[in-house]
Formats: sequence, structure tokens, C-alpha cells
Amino acid sequence: MLQPFTLQQRRKIRRVDVERAPRLGVIRPTALGFRITVRLHDGQTPEDYGRVLDKLAHAWKVHSVRLASWKPGKVTLVATLSDPLERVTIPVLSEDLLRVRVGMLDTGSPFVIDFRAVPHWLNVGATQSGKSNLANALIVGLAPQPVALVGFDLKGGVEFTPYEARMSALATERAECAALLADLIGVIKDRMALCRSHRVKNIWHPRLPESKRPMPIVVLVDEVAELFLMADPKSEKEEVAAVATRLLRLAQLGRAFGIYLVVCGQRVGSDLGPGVTALRAQLTGRVCHMVNDEETAKMALGDMDPGALNAARQISPNRPGTAVVVGAEGRWRRMRSVHVSEEQAEAAAATFADLAPSWADLTRGTAAIGDLDVVELEEFTAPDLDDIPA
Repeated sequence: MLQPFTLQQRRKIRRVDVERAPRLGVIRPTALGFRITVRLHDGQTPEDYGRVLDKLAHAWKVHSVRLASWKPGKVTLVATLSDPLERVTIPVLSEDLLRVRVGMLDTGSPFVIDFRAVPHWLNVGATQSGKSNLANALIVGLAPQPVALVGFDLKGGVEFTPYEARMSALATERAECAALLADLIGVIKDRMALCRSHRVKNIWHPRLPESKRPMPIVVLVDEVAELFLMADPKSEKEEVAAVATRLLRLAQLGRAFGIYLVVCGQRVGSDLGPGVTALRAQLTGRVCHMVNDEETAKMALGDMDPGALNAARQISPNRPGTAVVVGAEGRWRRMRSVHVSEEQAEAAAATFADLAPSWADLTRGTAAIGDLDVVELEEFTAPDLDDIPA
């Protein structure tokens, strides 16, 4: 006759040792290292492996180990033998409308900014960290596309003026920014009326005729902190409030109506006011280069993942263009952007200056993709940087 389990036996059954050695599967080679599937012991979770990835990299004598994927009972680990971000030589490429390949991930895969998937981006970094280089890469990639570019440059225009030929509008003072933001809110209202008249929720709906589809607008904001700083609170408070409100409305409503934001800054913190924090919540895509203060890193990545924040703090000043990014997957990765000089970006802007619609046409709602004499979408390929005339 079977005897019932004693209390000691029950406790032994319930006790699970999560520190047991992994059960490794077949090692499969990859272009940069190898991939291996690990079977989990009872009680183990993927997080147990996520906490010891650095230890595994040292044990296996490789550059890094990352947790690529998991499913019940198994995790897949990918080991990289050398650092793929040591030297990034891939060219900037316009993969499709509103898709630009601007760099490489630490996985060896290209890093693509896709505004259709992730409409708004926050790009922070100290001087010489690569923040402006990423903006240059975006200009090179977007210049040959039927896309309107709008610039907000509170550094007196020194950042975006060289690319003004490809831009439909450029504001260099806060008062100009307020007026330009008001125009963009008006564009959104016009596009709302267009979508209502065709009973669609956004400008990309198949029921909206191609000839009626308005041109997408990418808004580049440099030094966003300058929009919120006040030298004289009494005289500037209303202007700052207007700018903050309009920029926030643009971020909240722009995606459905083809308006996308890239907000850049050296110093972005909650001390700039509640408007910055509210804006940050609308910027799904995050790019954090090396920063000089912890508050900026927290603003960019603190609400995403503690691991991302720790990785951002370890970025070396000797690796310009290196950043921690959070994109469409919702998971953080290390990235390094392609080096694009100001001269190359300026040449691209001049080469494709004829594709820039006038601001008057945009605000009248008359510029539509189907009405413009531009290349077909499947032909979009940004020229090699070496082919752009100096």
C-alpha cells in the first residue's frame, strides 16, 4: 500500500533549483558568431538567462551574448564573436516611403527608422555624440522621397540652413516656431476633413484615392529645450505655453494624418516643464547617444527598461554615433549610425531640391503624392554617398 508523502517530501518536490546548469542544444553558426537553443529546467524563466548574459559572454570568450527569443521551455541565445559596431560601412538607403536605413544594430542587422511603424522619435545626445549625424543620415535618406521636410532650428538656423533647399519651411526663432506649428495644426484639421469626407481613419486607408492622399511631412526639431526655456517668465510664458501645446497636439494627432516628428536635444529633462514630459510620452522611438547628465538618459530611456538606461551610461565618447535605441520591437538595442558629413547631406538636399513642395501648397492641402511628378515608390533608393556631388 502506497504511503502518503511526508511534509519533508512535499517541500523537496516543490523546491526547484533555478541555478542548475543549462541544457544546451545544437550550436548553429551565424554570420557574426553562433546561435544556440537552451532548454529551461523546471522553475527557470528567460529572465534568469537575461541576468547572466555578461557572465556567459566571458565563459564562452565571445564579445557578447544576447537573448534573441524565447518560447515556453526554451530560450534562444545568440553569441557575437566580434563587435559589429566597431566600423559601420553600410550606406544610407531609402528602403521605401518613410523608411530609411541609417545604421547597424549590435546584432549585425541594419537599423531602419520606419515612420509608418514608429511615427515619432526622440533623439538625444551631447555634443560630438552623433546626434546631428543621425539627422544628416535622415536627410540623405528622405531627400529623394516624395516627403515634405520641415525644420525647427533654435540654434539660429546653423544646423538646418545648409539643407534649406530641400525643406518646405524652416523656423529659427521661437515666434516663428509658434506660427509654423499653428500652420501644421491647420494642416491636420484639413486632413481630418479629408478623411471624414471619405469615411476613413487615416490618410493611408485603401479607400482614400491615391490622387487625394496628401504628402507626408517629417518635422525635424533641433534643440527642443530652447522651445521651453524662458529668460523672462513674464513676457515669454504665453509663447512657451503655445509652442508646448501645439507641439504636443502635433505628436498626439500627427500619425494618422501623415505628420511625423524627430525631436532632438542635448539636454532634455523634466525640469523644462510638464510639457516636455507629456511630449516624451508621445515619442515612441528613442535614440540615446552619449549624454552629459543622467536626467537626459532617464528622460529618453528611463520609462522603457532599466537595462537600456545602464547600457546608455556605458557609451564611450570614443565611439561617436553609438546609441541605445528602442524602436518597433519595443526592445532596446545598441546601434551605431552611418557617418554622414554635413557636406554630403547638403549635397543631397541640393540634388533633390526640386522635390520640396512649397509651404503654400502644403498649407492649402493641394500637394498630394499622386499629383507630383516623382519617381515611383519601388524605385526609391538613396544614392551612394560617394555619388553625391560635393
